Amino acid sequence: MITSWIFGVAAVVCAALLTFSATPAVRVLAYRLNAVDRPHPRDRRRMHRRAVPRIGGLAMFFAFLIVTVAFCDVSPLLASLLLGGMVLVVLGVLDDIFSLKAWVKALVQLAVSFIPILFGLRINFFSWFGGQVQLGVFSIPVTVFWIMALTNAINLIDGLDGLACGVSAISSLSMTVVTILNGDPVSALFCAILAGTCAGFLPFNSNPAKIEMGDTGALFLGYTMAVLSISGLFKIHAAISFLIPLSVFGLPLFDTFFAVLRRLARGQSPFKADHGHLHHRLVEMGFGHRQSVKILYAISGIFGIAAVLLTQDSLLPAMILFAAAFVLILVTYFIMKNEKTRVLSGLHNIDADPGDCPGGEETDTQRSETEEEKKP
Repeated sequence: MITSWIFGVAAVVCAALLTFSATPAVRVLAYRLNAVDRPHPRDRRRMHRRAVPRIGGLAMFFAFLIVTVAFCDVSPLLASLLLGGMVLVVLGVLDDIFSLKAWVKALVQLAVSFIPILFGLRINFFSWFGGQVQLGVFSIPVTVFWIMALTNAINLIDGLDGLACGVSAISSLSMTVVTILNGDPVSALFCAILAGTCAGFLPFNSNPAKIEMGDTGALFLGYTMAVLSISGLFKIHAAISFLIPLSVFGLPLFDTFFAVLRRLARGQSPFKADHGHLHHRLVEMGFGHRQSVKILYAISGIFGIAAVLLTQDSLLPAMILFAAAFVLILVTYFIMKNEKTRVLSGLHNIDADPGDCPGGEETDTQRSETEEEKKP
């Protein structure tokens, strides 16, 4: 047992170190390939106002590839992860450089979603209060839908520095705990390695980001977590098993769900980009860039803890946790919505970067601290 834990920790540390070491070289490559995000001044979706290199996901995939091949046994799960991940990384690099059409990316994602199915990985059933609901002929379309939904969900929340990477790290860590409790060390090792990969990239991706993961990283992370959830989460015999993956990925899935509803209600295409995502709303409410990310980290962590409770059939505690989190979010929303209470809350722009937040202004406290630093 001790040997297995040491082995797993070594794999996670190795993944983090490899990602951290490879990122500077990928950053140089991004400039060479002109894979640089240069936001237009009128583009309100961009939360930064300076050019930032992309394709950071290339370093993440490189580390994940090396570590999984070195530490994990050859299996259909490993083959589906690496083969599908490689295709999506190539797609992401091309998109980060040339900005591909949405339908091109959708077709490639659809094709890649069948790779795990060809290797025997699919959602065959889900538990329902002691029984099982077999999906039968619907297992393939449900599996394809899940992979594409989660892949795009991670891509859609990649709107603030460090947000998608940090949320993916928290979700991967949650999956690690859940699969360990379920007695699935193989899936747990893959999830832990993915969490280490995200941790190694986060120092370069946190605000102000030195490099973005781009579609290269977002597509790879979304696909990898989707396949790992099929392998480890959907097979758990819990009271309501499908609530576990929904809880682990609650933040990106809910944000994507409401984004689609919002666009359809406006008569727009569900693929049309807008400025209505949760992270945009938080910044507009008065939270700073880094503070908005921390709030979303906390929400993602609460979802992860609830998933652990659901694994142990603790449905009531999980529901209480969800309710408490919802009340806190609602209270915070009304506090920050009122201009007079923002300052009293102690949360208003205390760590905002005026250059990164649209319309952001330097506070008196920040201005005083800057003036103090300039004094001899």
